[in-house]
Amino acid sequence: MGNTQFDPRPLATERTLDPTRIPAHIAIIMDGNGRWAAARGLPRAAGHRAGLEAVRRTIDACRDCGVRVLTLYAFSTENWRRPADEVAALMRLTGEAVVDEAAELVRGGVHLRLSGDLSALDPTLREQLEQLVALTQPNRNLVLNVAYNYGGRAEIVSALRKLAEEVAAGQLAPGGINETQVNAHLYTSGLPDPDLLIRTGGEQRLSNFLLWQVAYAELYFCDVFWPDFDRTHLLAALADYQHRRRRFGGVEDE
Repeated sequence: MGNTQFDPRPLATERTLDPTRIPAHIAIIMDGNGRWAAARGLPRAAGHRAGLEAVRRTIDACRDCGVRVLTLYAFSTENWRRPADEVAALMRLTGEAVVDEAAELVRGGVHLRLSGDLSALDPTLREQLEQLVALTQPNRNLVLNVAYNYGGRAEIVSALRKLAEEVAAGQLAPGGINETQVNAHLYTSGLPDPDLLIRTGGEQRLSNFLLWQVAYAELYFCDVFWPDFDRTHLLAALADYQHRRRRFGGVEDE
């Protein structure tokens, strides 16, 4: 037997949660991989690899708690500006994860979706990702929506271009453009808007993530670096969320 000790905190927190008030959709900005690695004298790529373990833990915890959709900010359109060796390492890690996680996603009933512009990816990686999306399509336990080569502003521009094309083709009147029409042309079409947005790593900004969709999301910021994020931290975010009063611009009932 090892020296691992039982931590009662997650169980105690989970018992206090109201199962009827679990957010249907959680979005996470997974920040802090590089700083986690730097603090340990490791290359940034090691932080990204450690972050993958946190992804696995978070998927399991969300599924266990009854979350229906989990969106993870994996690679932004701005991340291409990072050093070439780091970008290459991220792409390699993505390719490895597709192979390594396929069986577990199927076994766990997780349906993978991708939000972002995949046209800029290496064709082999893109094909691998699309094959995994197709493989997991029948799964119903959790939708794992991975934002990859994603930018919130680019997403909105893309949706507006498609709407403009429909107007130019006579398929849609300008007066017929509304929020429903915009939603239908976003990468997240068909998914509910996030109820809760979590950002790790101590920063408190959106970083061009789901700018349209998080209009009324509850925001939760925590100092822990993403590779250290675990079930305890997720449950703390859920407990905090359940103490919020969501009014969506209205007046709270007395």
